[in-house]
Amino acid sequence: MHPLEQCRALFPALQYQHNGQPAIFLDGPGGSQVSQSVLTAMQDYLGHFNANLGGAYFSSKETEKVMLQARLAAKDLYNARSEQEIIFGANATSINFHMSRAIARDWQAGDEIIVTNLDHFSNVSPWVLLAEEKGVIVHYVQVNEDDCTLDLTHLESLLNERTRLVAFTCASNVTGSIVPLNEVMQRVKKHSTALTYLDAVHYAPHHAIDVQALGCDFLVSSAYKYFGPHLGVLYAKADTLSQLTPYKVAPAKNIDPNRWETGTQNYEAMAGYIACVDYLASLGEQNGDRRTRLISAFEQISNHEEALSQTLIRELLNIPNLTLYGIESLERVAERTPTIAFRIKGISPRAISEFFGEQAICLWDGNFYAQGLYDQLGLTDQGGVVRVGCLHYNSQQEVKIFCQKLQQLVAASNA
Repeated sequence: MHPLEQCRALFPALQYQHNGQPAIFLDGPGGSQVSQSVLTAMQDYLGHFNANLGGAYFSSKETEKVMLQARLAAKDLYNARSEQEIIFGANATSINFHMSRAIARDWQAGDEIIVTNLDHFSNVSPWVLLAEEKGVIVHYVQVNEDDCTLDLTHLESLLNERTRLVAFTCASNVTGSIVPLNEVMQRVKKHSTALTYLDAVHYAPHHAIDVQALGCDFLVSSAYKYFGPHLGVLYAKADTLSQLTPYKVAPAKNIDPNRWETGTQNYEAMAGYIACVDYLASLGEQNGDRRTRLISAFEQISNHEEALSQTLIRELLNIPNLTLYGIESLERVAERTPTIAFRIKGISPRAISEFFGEQAICLWDGNFYAQGLYDQLGLTDQGGVVRVGCLHYNSQQEVKIFCQKLQQLVAASNA
């Protein structure tokens, strides 16, 4: 077990200095740093076993083992019933576009689908584009603008017997708002027979996922958001997957999940992915199997990140002319990730990110592909927001340094 306060030593990037200043990574929602174990695993694979599948020789057989072990790691992370329900791809966006073609094959004009204004458009555009081709009606679930949470009443009003698909995020990559997943799934199943496609890209670094408990048809994440390499990881329920026909190369195996993985896969990323999931499991109590250790790890991660959220929100709300988008209540930090979006009157989001960039403090500004959210909030043509996001390797000290420097920037701009 690695106590969270000691895990920083396992990440080479966290020891980096830029222009003589220690780097502070508050850009977690855009991508995480990786542990040395991930780097080593990828290097070892490429250096010794770089080969494709299906060969009679040692490195090809080792590649087959790597792919199997990566599926088993994802099975444990998601709590899938079988490793055969795991599909790999370049990233979540690419997987979504690939899968959407198969899912939409039988859509008919007059069918309906539901997407949300809270989502990254990687879980909106694939469905909307196909709906336009098929003559399918698209409904957009609104966001509660006071706290940037999903409007569940509006969602329920859109569900009916014609609904073919409901695609929704597990947590906003902008405001950190966590969607009450079980409640959404219950409402969808009560009022429709729609397939459910969940985007867990932002959620996965922060909380344990259980696809069996959710009962969803699909759930996707990108490993580079939770301390792994650039690799998309899809869970697809076996019963649902078996009823779909993929677009694939004709000679490719026609068995699940292989028939969905077109072309040569990123095997070195899979090697890194195994190390990534094992690293996460190492953060938990070392009793029981890997799934048990992962659950324990995410309990610790959640507790640490809630404390970071408390500090961030408390300090930011004391800054004059600052508007915070999302849940502000300190009593509700469990309903959000430690991802904070804000604007400061009179200072553009880009100017703020450039100010911090000069001091080796990494954060983001912009719209982050959450177009529906920005359109609803009226921020599309205003440069978006500043986004600060913590992960479990961030410290209270880093958060306080950021807040102090932000206060200095605001004071200087008002002088």
